[in-house]
Amino acid sequence: MGAMKILVVEDEPLLRDGLVDLLRGAGYGVEVACDGVAAAKWGLDASIELIVLDVMLPKLDGLEVCHRIRKARPGLPILMLTARGAEDDKVRGLQVGADDYVTKPFGARELLARIEALARRVKSVPVEPEIVTADGCEFDLGHCVARRGKKTITLTPREVGIVRWLYRHRARSVMREELLEQVWGMRADMETRTVDMTIHNLRQKIERDAANPRIIVSVKGVGYAWGVR
Repeated sequence: MGAMKILVVEDEPLLRDGLVDLLRGAGYGVEVACDGVAAAKWGLDASIELIVLDVMLPKLDGLEVCHRIRKARPGLPILMLTARGAEDDKVRGLQVGADDYVTKPFGARELLARIEALARRVKSVPVEPEIVTADGCEFDLGHCVARRGKKTITLTPREVGIVRWLYRHRARSVMREELLEQVWGMRADMETRTVDMTIHNLRQKIERDAANPRIIVSVKGVGYAWGVR
């Protein structure tokens, strides 16, 4: 099997060239898009296995690019690049389907670690059933979708990872740090708010009432648990 091919979407030439050099130096294949329209087209190419996507792009912003690609390719990992302090961009990025984000300026080691974590989850073999039913919602984890009634809901790989881990360990509560390590592949001392934001967005998709969740419940002082027994 050849090297994983990554699409880098960045309109700033210096940063784009730096990302290309970094990823090629780490052994990845790299394609480049300089604007949102080109990125949306490239993202549909089956050879692309992961996308590093800037939010601020000409012609079509990164959030819309992410939304379009996620609808067409629900299992494709997308790592969003956001500006420092742009909390809204992070939240909206996760809402439209990004799996993770890195804040500019970022370190090379952090970026590579997040990409490697995403790549591992794409290539990992599931150990749990691919179909899980809870509170009237059917999860088809292998295809990154859920169904409630006649509605089909697209799930990101991170959201699938959360469902898998909580379901697998449904007999106990799971700490945020554990989810960060097992689903994101990140150290437990890194920012856990990412977990909370992702679960908030996941609840909006899958729960009958996101304000009173029954599938993924909060455990005060601990983290989360699979709520349906």
